[in-house]
Amino acid sequence: MKLLHADICRYELPFIAPVTVRGVLLRKREGLLLRLTSEGATAYGEIAPLTGLHAESLDEALQVLTAFIPELSRLTRNTSAERLRLIGETKLPPSVATGIEMALVNLEALETGSIPVFPDAFSPASKIPVNALLAGDTATVLDRAAKRYTEGFRAFKLKVRKGQLDEAIASIRAFHDMFGNNAELRLDANQSLDFDEAVGFGKALPHGSISYIEEPLTDAALIPEFHAATSLPSALDESLWQRPELLDEIGPEPLGALVLKPNCIGGIAKSLDIAAKAHRMGLQAVFSSAFESSVSLGMYALLAAVSSPNPAASGLDTASFLADDLTDTPFAAPDGFADPAAAWRDSLRVKPEMIEIVESWTL
Repeated sequence: MKLLHADICRYELPFIAPVTVRGVLLRKREGLLLRLTSEGATAYGEIAPLTGLHAESLDEALQVLTAFIPELSRLTRNTSAERLRLIGETKLPPSVATGIEMALVNLEALETGSIPVFPDAFSPASKIPVNALLAGDTATVLDRAAKRYTEGFRAFKLKVRKGQLDEAIASIRAFHDMFGNNAELRLDANQSLDFDEAVGFGKALPHGSISYIEEPLTDAALIPEFHAATSLPSALDESLWQRPELLDEIGPEPLGALVLKPNCIGGIAKSLDIAAKAHRMGLQAVFSSAFESSVSLGMYALLAAVSSPNPAASGLDTASFLADDLTDTPFAAPDGFADPAAAWRDSLRVKPEMIEIVESWTL
């Protein structure tokens, strides 16, 4: 492999409606693409820290990425081991490490003429289920759920917000009345509830109405006590990169899933390592996005496809909240399922009019 050029491109994508992330109201999704060109291919990787979620800002990610680009000339063989060595030698923010690794994985695949192959992963599933994202008041939640159910979705995710628990309980009860056991409902509290709030909320839910709740507590170390008090399984998301030691301390019994956001965890290989651990622990590995473009969603669909013999429904419905996208064919799950190989191939075709080059190198 001989890298010839590297470009950093910037993009902005409006949301269909404002999105709230940990109390921050966002009207658009901003990010960067790293474009790498070799003698035989051009590939992209996305660097998109999300305000309210990532510690690094977009400008900080740009500065770090700009400083790192010359290091790419040291990469003589674009293999998994060499990528991890190169990226691991520099302490990179997780969104930056993910984008660099994504671009290199895509470049290797394009040069070999195959979909990406990941060491020690399962054979890729031909289809993966996707969970539909629900938000709003009870009427809005039910309306969107009914529409998505008709389309073929059978897994759904509802955000639970501190100060709006009564509304959430009403939505969950109405959802359960409407679908019963014919649809799976997952919750996500984003570490917003104290212990007593979470327990009271959990006890108010109809028995069997949810499959798990992501990060119910401000202190995730109390998840075993929350499970003992409510019998509800939790899922780890933010804790996987904020306090990774907690997974072993908590153990599998109080958990139902591990939610994997590669651009928060710090890359593709790291995410697949955690997915493999989830499989060993008997937990679902749920790949999820942070409202990235279809450049990332295609890769995440492929990661979900190789993470388990029976992949869990992935949290990749975020593309439906974007008013536009970077690729000719945006990520979609028209019947509640996505074709991961097709989604990955679609993720490679970026519309040039959607991006602006801000830095360029000849390597």
